[in-house]
Amino acid sequence: MDGLTLDQIEPGMRAKRSHTVSHQDLRLYSSASGDLNPLHLPELDGDGDGETEAICPAAYLAALVSGLIGTELPGPGSRETAWSIRLGEPVRMGETVTIELEAEEKDESVLTLKGRITGPSGMALDARVSVIPPRQARSFGRAEVSALLERRHDKFAALVAACEALDPVGTAVVCPYSDDALEGAVTAAKKGLITPILVGNRNKIAAAAKSTGCDIEGIEIVEAEGEEDAARTACRLVAEDKAGSVMKGHLHTETFLKAILSSSTGLKSERRVSHVFVLDTPGLDHLLLVTDAAVNIAPSLAAKRDIVQNAIDLARALGIGEPRAAILSAVETVNPALASTIDAAALSKMAERGQITGGLVDGPFALDNAVNLQAAKVKNISGEVAGRAQILVGPNIEAANMLAKELSFVGRAESAGVVLGTRVPVILTSRADSEFSRLVSCAVAALHRHWLKAGEPVEALKQG
Repeated sequence: MDGLTLDQIEPGMRAKRSHTVSHQDLRLYSSASGDLNPLHLPELDGDGDGETEAICPAAYLAALVSGLIGTELPGPGSRETAWSIRLGEPVRMGETVTIELEAEEKDESVLTLKGRITGPSGMALDARVSVIPPRQARSFGRAEVSALLERRHDKFAALVAACEALDPVGTAVVCPYSDDALEGAVTAAKKGLITPILVGNRNKIAAAAKSTGCDIEGIEIVEAEGEEDAARTACRLVAEDKAGSVMKGHLHTETFLKAILSSSTGLKSERRVSHVFVLDTPGLDHLLLVTDAAVNIAPSLAAKRDIVQNAIDLARALGIGEPRAAILSAVETVNPALASTIDAAALSKMAERGQITGGLVDGPFALDNAVNLQAAKVKNISGEVAGRAQILVGPNIEAANMLAKELSFVGRAESAGVVLGTRVPVILTSRADSEFSRLVSCAVAALHRHWLKAGEPVEALKQG
């Protein structure tokens, strides 16, 4: 970027660029400015006519002109001192505009610019701007600015929407005492994802309903005293075919899983039980699955085979045709001193031999070259999984748990959690999870249940 002094600028000099207005442009402008007028927000109907307007605010259009002033004419070091604006036809999200500047006149210190923005419908903005150019001509490299990310979760919204084709499943909700636990179950019921059966202390459930304002009239409550009794009761409801899934509420995960995994009252199937975090991460254009972060502490090779297979099956249920699974370690080369690299190599070979099916499995990978193509290329790692993994398999519970929670609390991902390898879907969320997380976990469980019965994902998630 080159800054021009007043002496270097002559009337008639021009600058021009084009820009397509994106969803993120409007959301970021709204967040930064505090302008929450629904006429400008991509998802809302601002004037009640049944359609989304998504009209660019006047100040946003002016900012496009200002951006051209600050980078091209006069360029870096310019200071705007006065504006006059006339607005024309509205510009909407998805439309491409042309921004133009022309140097009109100058005096001893101030340059007057004529600015114009033209959209598909004609003139959108005319402006005159007074600018003090930089005193010295200087050049600047364009800063490498990371893309700003708003926290949107369109991929999760698509999963919830896909469940509209499914019938709600009777779900035993264990200890729904916290606001999020109860609201998540009630919201999932309103969305048609589940038919909740609230299992626990009736008085505590009533207190949570009063605290949240949730209407639980007509929802079945099954009395149970204490966390252990509630978890066992939920399993009994499944055994009696009164519930088709189980959802963890506000109780310790260890207590909940003890009942689920019990050989006498539990829900274990022939396959090893494992947990999968499903993550909608703002920085990725696809879902990311992390396993096993909650059940298997230090899984053997045989257990890891089932863990990988469970995650592949879930990914296929969520519409990922041939999921790519990366087996993680601290390094991307096989090292006999590091057992996780040996397991990774063995799992890759097992997939080649048909002992793991339905997806692509490779490893070992360090995290960077599992999810980033450039990192994989730098280390000369090839293959279809390298840099493009959709499933991340941790070497142990500590690594997988820390990875999933770092993505959630630092990487701003939203997460859903399910337990697989059980006779019915088990919705396992953290007590710190939001109502939305619990809602999506219900959707993930419903989609997996459908896949187990039908052998294919719901129509809305099938890849073309």
